Amino acid sequence: MNRLIDQEIAHISRVMWPSLLGDMGGAILSSEYWRMRLHALLDAPSLTKAQLCALDSLLLRLDHYDRHGPHVYSTPADDRAEHSAESVALHG
Repeated sequence: MNRLIDQEIAHISRVMWPSLLGDMGGAILSSEYWRMRLHALLDAPSLTKAQLCALDSLLLRLDHYDRHGPHVYSTPADDRAEHSAESVALHG
């Protein structure tokens, strides 16, 4: 059962952002949809600490997306990596 949950978490990790960012028409699948999927996984019995941490991380990223919208994630990848490195340097 844990292996299936690991696979589901990995799948969601891969496809959630592209579906949220979508295309010119907007998101393909909403943050509510992804939140529902993640909460369903949280209801599974016997989750490991690593699985709980991965699910929590994805939920936190969804919270950030909901607060700030897709425009935060529309900059080129190089710019995001640079800002991320600056954030780490500033915050520890």
